[in-house]
Amino acid sequence: MKFSHNKLAADSIFLFNTAIFSLFSFAILRVILIIRNKDLLEGIPGIDILNAFLIGIRFDLIVVSYILLPLIFGLLLLRGLGKRKIASLWIILAMGFCLFLGVVELDFYHEFHNRLNSIAFQYLKEDPATVSSMLWNGFPIIRYLLLWLLLVTLYAYVLKKIAAYRCFCGSDTPPVESAHFAVRAVTVLVLLVLLIIGARGGTIRSGPPLRWGDAFQSSHLFANHLALNGTFTFLKALRNSSNEVKGKKWLKLLAKQDALDITRKMVLTDNDVLLKPETQKILRLHTPVKSPVNKNIKNIVVILMESFSASYVGSLGNDYGITPEFDKLTKQGLLFERFFSNGTHTHQGMFATFSCFPNVPGFEYLMQQPQGRNAFSGLPALLKRDKFNDLYVYNGAFTWDNQEGFFRNQGLTNFIGRKDYINPKFQDRTWGVSDEDMFNRAVQELDKIDSDQPFFAMLQTLSNHTPYALPEKLPFPRITNMGEYSEHLTAMKYSDWALGEFFKAIKNKPYYKETLFVILGDHSFGVKPQISDIDLLRFHVPLLLIAPGITQQYGARISTVATQIDVVPTIVSLLGKPFSHQCWGRDILSLNKSDPGFGVIKPSGSDQTVALLKGDLILVKQPNIPTNLGRYQLGGNPSYQKINDPELNAMMNRELSGFIETALYALYDNQTGL
Repeated sequence: MKFSHNKLAADSIFLFNTAIFSLFSFAILRVILIIRNKDLLEGIPGIDILNAFLIGIRFDLIVVSYILLPLIFGLLLLRGLGKRKIASLWIILAMGFCLFLGVVELDFYHEFHNRLNSIAFQYLKEDPATVSSMLWNGFPIIRYLLLWLLLVTLYAYVLKKIAAYRCFCGSDTPPVESAHFAVRAVTVLVLLVLLIIGARGGTIRSGPPLRWGDAFQSSHLFANHLALNGTFTFLKALRNSSNEVKGKKWLKLLAKQDALDITRKMVLTDNDVLLKPETQKILRLHTPVKSPVNKNIKNIVVILMESFSASYVGSLGNDYGITPEFDKLTKQGLLFERFFSNGTHTHQGMFATFSCFPNVPGFEYLMQQPQGRNAFSGLPALLKRDKFNDLYVYNGAFTWDNQEGFFRNQGLTNFIGRKDYINPKFQDRTWGVSDEDMFNRAVQELDKIDSDQPFFAMLQTLSNHTPYALPEKLPFPRITNMGEYSEHLTAMKYSDWALGEFFKAIKNKPYYKETLFVILGDHSFGVKPQISDIDLLRFHVPLLLIAPGITQQYGARISTVATQIDVVPTIVSLLGKPFSHQCWGRDILSLNKSDPGFGVIKPSGSDQTVALLKGDLILVKQPNIPTNLGRYQLGGNPSYQKINDPELNAMMNRELSGFIETALYALYDNQTGL
């Protein structure tokens, strides 16, 4: 049997209708994503949501065009796509994968406030047993699998109808006249041109195709993210997973010396003197401000609290009853009101806090990358040279994120992790022991340290992490009035309670009055509203310094902007001795009163958005679109307002670019340590 011009037309119409139906399927995924994150719709005009769907069609078209591309060449065959069984199978497999990513993205976005990116496959690289347990116990896997099977089944059913001959030919028996090869070739050429345009996002402009930045047309972050396609962002992240691709783009923004000059101006204070300006980027001698506090501090204990969001800390203007113990502790210390994490993942929180190096593009997982073997002038390096004893206590396994490998290379020697606990009160099947167990063990270990030697301890909590596994009997009623946040906030309150119990256990210890306690969050989590183009509240965390005499010297609160890279130089300065270091943060307590502080922040994963904070100003830089400058407000009524000031925008853009470029050169040149 020969196939006619009608068969060629029918195959072409089959591909066209498949494309339309696939675009409709992506739109359905977008609707489901809205339903899962409906709380983020508050305040977004309907026209912005409609515009997100319209722009989204173009991103969806890119994915659909690549799926259909192999089938176009089948039209060159005499029988065309035949009975379309092979073509249908390919489409179902490809779209089934896209639908799977769409379902996965429902909770991924809810957790990270970002479309699928490299965080997804970074997790997959870690311990499979832990990741599997986290997913199984923390998310409704069965429900989502059923949803995916339903979507794939419906898609396959409709595609079968589209593939039926009678849909196009009007008869089950096709005519016998065969299409000439030249006709088939011209048809393929025309369709190929259309697919190329589709793969460019429907644009025929010269230059680059549709880009990530084209989705950002609204002042509301969720609307902009909604326009993107999860498969598109995931595959982009997979393609650009190499730090060579992502990071080195920043090395070309400014002349190297200009970038270094800008960075030194940002980082150096009146109390700093460069030591080797010809060979080292920012290696300097810092002379702390002398104060009565210096005489009282002998030891340092840093407590890194998992997902401790400032949006639910009562002493920061968000009193939901989640952090009563932390709020009590703030009456004893100095609370930072504008403190931010450098990233949105524990990995970045650890190396930024303890090694005072920022989260920069291409090195979001620094502790696992070759440059992570560099020496950093962080807390271990600065204190071990003065013969401080060290201690690192953690609920989980130190193999996760290569924590032990990284910090042992930096000089730490005493690790207490998941396998070191004996008869814990509660053992989480996924991560490890409870925060109560971690703090109890910390008390025991601190008691063992030789009192004649100073010590520093790094304590890290974990209970406030998916799947929020907690003891069955809690010392307080579970949170039930916070909707879908109730479970998470119950875990956060449990961490807060365990923190309070720790301080009750040590308040009469001999070392207590000689110790600086530093409490901070490793990062926040997805809360509403999303203010600014970088979702600023995901970075806002508390920082509290408790030490004898600290409030008398510095007051109870400070509004200077600071990030995790400022922790080490600030707390080591409180020991009162001059020290040399190459931290990328500053001693916040020695700044001039006119200095508003600054911070450079970046989301985890392959999202290349970065921001510079200075006082109440924030400049957000995203790939391929102009920088946005605005003024933010935190506390009980967070807000953001864009500012039109081209001169200030340009200045802050140069500062941001120079800081990141110099930090990258420091990594490549191994100039991060002493």
